[in-house]
Amino acid sequence: MSEYTRDEMMTVAAARLLRDGQVCFVGIGLPSAACNLARLTHAPELVLIYESGTIGTRPTVLPLSIGDGELAETATCVIPLPDIFSDYLQAGRIDIGFLGAAQIDRFGNLNSTVIGSYDKPKTRLPGAGGATEIAAHARQVFVVMKASPRSFVKKIDFQTSGGHFPGRPQSGARGAGPAVLVTDVGILKPHGESGEFTLSAVYPGIPADEARAAIGWPLAVLPELDTCAPPTAAELEVLRALEARTAAAHREPVRLPL
Repeated sequence: MSEYTRDEMMTVAAARLLRDGQVCFVGIGLPSAACNLARLTHAPELVLIYESGTIGTRPTVLPLSIGDGELAETATCVIPLPDIFSDYLQAGRIDIGFLGAAQIDRFGNLNSTVIGSYDKPKTRLPGAGGATEIAAHARQVFVVMKASPRSFVKKIDFQTSGGHFPGRPQSGARGAGPAVLVTDVGILKPHGESGEFTLSAVYPGIPADEARAAIGWPLAVLPELDTCAPPTAAELEVLRALEARTAAAHREPVRLPL
């Protein structure tokens, strides 16, 4: 078996969660890599939708942004952005919504708005984008984030998207909260009535104590942990080829028409 990085293990673990034929609302970065890896391996009929309005896109390289031309060129169709939300997301046609954030707490509440106070933030982040709607309307929500005490915090500075917050069932809030949190040190899932994210599976060679050290709250650990299988040679080959094509494509100069 080839050596692999933690980022590769995390991407493969996220890709394995997807099933053929599902409709996925995809974000840029790790979610995009995971979804396209799944499409290129075990789920060839996975339907990828990006916020820019591309439906059924099949990029050969990973996009730099939702406006990357590669997405439109390989899409089954392109529709206006508002229709993505009204006719697909809010209409209940999205099976999986992928989210990431700058901060997450133990209940899966996400912050992609500000670090510090809202009125005088230390850092102004990109904002919600479509994250709030994805959290509310996708049938399932998967979160993919690298673990660190700076990002996995006891209390987020701003709640952009709701997780398993106390009183959610009685609040009337749409959505069920994130179903799984894939990190580079293991996989966390909501547990118990509170929905607190608990370590449920570890990666080969990464003990639970190392996962605890990467999380900014006292991480609960299931008594019996699953161990994820390492990436296969085929998975690594496809992922690395995808990343190599992406790197080569983005190195090439943009040639504007005369």
